[in-house]
Amino acid sequence: MTNLAAKATALINKIKAQARPQLDEFWKYAKVELSPPLPADFGNIRKTAEEVSKQAKAKAKGSGGITVRDAWLNMLVTIEVITWFFMGEVIGRRHLVGYKV
Repeated sequence: MTNLAAKATALINKIKAQARPQLDEFWKYAKVELSPPLPADFGNIRKTAEEVSKQAKAKAKGSGGITVRDAWLNMLVTIEVITWFFMGEVIGRRHLVGYKV
């Protein structure tokens, strides 16, 4: 039994040593990318949102150059995505209507 415990400890130490560089890299990016926005970032966020809003309003005024064929294809793709989303929900719940309680 002592031999098994020694092998398990050695294996765990080996796994920790191999995973350490990948974990360090993950934490390096996670600290930057997953941090909440700073108060200084809100001005930039507001400016970007206003630009997107202006572009959306400008596109809504005209047809935007979308043909009937493109609109039809966009509608079909949207319906397909929604259908697969709900199919995934049904599969995840394993029930058609709701969760079995």
